[in-house]
Amino acid sequence: MDSHGKTHHEDASPNLVPLSKYSNRVELKTLLERSDGGAGFAEKRVVVGGWVKSSRAVKKESLPPPPPAVFVPPPSSSGSQASPTPSVSCTEIINSKMNIFRKLFDVLSGGGKTYPIFEKHDLAGQKATSPPEYIIHFQINDGSSVSTLQVIVDSVLSSVPATQLMSLGTCIVAEGVLRQPLAASAKHVIELEAEKLLHVGTVDPDKYPLSKKQLPLHMLRDHSHFRPRTTTVGSVTRVHSALTLASHTFLQNNGFQYVQVPVITTTGAGEMFRVTTLLGEDDDKEEKKHVNEKDGVSIDTVKAAVKEKTRLIDQLKRTDSNREAVVAAVHDLKKTSDLASQLEMKQRPKASATMIKPEKVDFSKDFFGCEAYLTVSGRLHLESYASALGKVYTFGPRFIADKTDSTRHLAEMWNVETEIAFSELDDAMDCAAEFFKFLCKYLLENRHEDMKFISKRVDKTITIRLEATASSSILRFSYSEAISVLQKATTRTFETKPEWGVALTDEHLSYLTDEIYKGCVIIHSYPKEVKPFYTRLNDDKKTVAAFDLVVPKVGVVITGSQNEERFEILDARIREDGLTTREKYEWYLDLRRHGTVKHSGISLRMEHMLLFATGLPDIKDTVPFPRSWGKANN
Repeated sequence: MDSHGKTHHEDASPNLVPLSKYSNRVELKTLLERSDGGAGFAEKRVVVGGWVKSSRAVKKESLPPPPPAVFVPPPSSSGSQASPTPSVSCTEIINSKMNIFRKLFDVLSGGGKTYPIFEKHDLAGQKATSPPEYIIHFQINDGSSVSTLQVIVDSVLSSVPATQLMSLGTCIVAEGVLRQPLAASAKHVIELEAEKLLHVGTVDPDKYPLSKKQLPLHMLRDHSHFRPRTTTVGSVTRVHSALTLASHTFLQNNGFQYVQVPVITTTGAGEMFRVTTLLGEDDDKEEKKHVNEKDGVSIDTVKAAVKEKTRLIDQLKRTDSNREAVVAAVHDLKKTSDLASQLEMKQRPKASATMIKPEKVDFSKDFFGCEAYLTVSGRLHLESYASALGKVYTFGPRFIADKTDSTRHLAEMWNVETEIAFSELDDAMDCAAEFFKFLCKYLLENRHEDMKFISKRVDKTITIRLEATASSSILRFSYSEAISVLQKATTRTFETKPEWGVALTDEHLSYLTDEIYKGCVIIHSYPKEVKPFYTRLNDDKKTVAAFDLVVPKVGVVITGSQNEERFEILDARIREDGLTTREKYEWYLDLRRHGTVKHSGISLRMEHMLLFATGLPDIKDTVPFPRSWGKANN
């Protein structure tokens, strides 16, 4: 609302397309994701903003001055001979008119003659008496859609030099009128003829890491703050957002209440991140000085060299450098990276030898007065609310301090977790299957353009795979049956021999889903040794009521279980697992002492779901800022 008491929407002319809420502009998806491609908005005035994806310039040419008039004197009344008239040939007259004909032809043929972006004397900064003027054609994207809008700008509208204005990544906000292109061959339905440039955010082309050439996803991870500006990462992010909304939609529509559970916890098992404030800064500085230098070579210097050489390669790839120069630079970078890895490996044993042992630390002096960790699961805390509200769920980060650098593991991952009172194993498997199929169907119906682009750029089979998953049932069988199938494999040798009692590995699961069943499966009734202590013990005393939903190319996407509601059995399982700090689980045992109930739940790994939905090969490309062993860039 302004000083006159009117909002921007009230001030807007009736001729304007509906504005984006909380922003005085039109989102590109409003224009471009219509069934007519935006043609219905032609001749309407709009304000749009976005980042330049590509650009080209057409040099403006002034019309030539008219040829001098040919003076023909009137006949002399005295009858004297007239002075001779200037001699002008037909050829000269035709040539003088040709520029006009060419100009008309250029306009009618759809866009005019395209020149090199700028002549050399322009780039050198030499001033001409009359600076050249250009019509600049931008393709911009604002992140609301996979599509781009062409914006046509006269260079005189901007105080920024045209070379900067056209750089990839420049942000512009323009006001103008939407037109349908004159050229029949145009790839777009509408374009914006800009009348004003309201904002220009320039970039430094020498330092900006993105280029017009498609960079591999693994290179973009070093510039995670810029990579959402690429079309692929932008589409993946919108799919990620859609999966999050779909998760809340499914669970809310099925009667679940959302509950927040703590990220910092005092319970848990496995490789966990410890939370403490006891480490002194002086000790850290001394340790860092000790491990950062080895044999006279500073690891920081080597890492800086790696960063600089990576930047150089990016610059070479953005220019027209020959292939040999790029190959040589990549080879040099590899040697430097290998040296950095060697130095890091040498310093790790020294660092680990100086680690503080937990038993020598007085945690009563710590921030929380006891040992604390980043949580690996929220299901234990969810149980307390399921025991009161019936059906609950949460969505948040989970942390595993597993020193593994793989395409399927991150130190920080986000899980959707549920807990259902009065529920058993079959109920949880039903919930998992319906939830998973709902997510697949939701993407197909609500993110069609992004899925179409990802299918073209990443994996051509994903649409077919999602459609098949959404419309078919998911096969279920026990762990024992899975072992039997694996043992019958005659054309495949496994690194881990499939014997009853071993945890199923990635290669086991891949063989079952990719080669045997060629689709998603649910495997249940695992040996109690390979599942958490809180899963319900089956009647055979050897297996527990736990399951995994496994998908092709990815592995486990959803885990679930019916949890133990019997106090005596849960208490015994805690002792069996060697959880010495049993008092930390007293609150959990209290739920069995007072009003216990059968209950089950599931945990969906959002990043793994995104791998399945997009076909991306590496989990590090599914999250905005990946955290993995040895890497947390920003």
